Amino acid sequence: MPDSHASDSQTIAEIIRVVDAIDRAVDGKDWAVVRSHFADRLTADFSTLSGQPAADIPSDALVQAWATNLTAAKTSFHMRTNHQVTLAGDVAEVESAGYAWNRMEGNGDPLWEVWGTYRHHLFRTSDGWKVDAMTLIVAHQRGNSWVRDTVPAA
Repeated sequence: MPDSHASDSQTIAEIIRVVDAIDRAVDGKDWAVVRSHFADRLTADFSTLSGQPAADIPSDALVQAWATNLTAAKTSFHMRTNHQVTLAGDVAEVESAGYAWNRMEGNGDPLWEVWGTYRHHLFRTSDGWKVDAMTLIVAHQRGNSWVRDTVPAA
């Protein structure tokens, strides 16, 4: 009889690898890899950061927005930890603590930081797990918001 606990543990590890891989690819500015982890559309909710309501958008639009903001002139670092995964067949939810910073020279303090909780909703496809919803709930931010908001010249 198969060990379903071992199978669930392996699946949970795969799911965590997906959400962590998004951060690594964003920081490495590997937009094709970032895009590969998302469904064609997703619900993006960064309302506690931007003030804009959650929206159902094409994943290409989210990735393009990140690529536009995080050009070579801006360095970023994203980190997630304390993952809590809920698995129900081919659907999963991940809640994790997150930290991120952006660094860019040009207008005073070159650093902006944010701490919060990330929530990802994923579903299993024949190509692996894909994110179809992502939420950031900001707990604290500090630093120069100019760094966060400025779209560097290409």
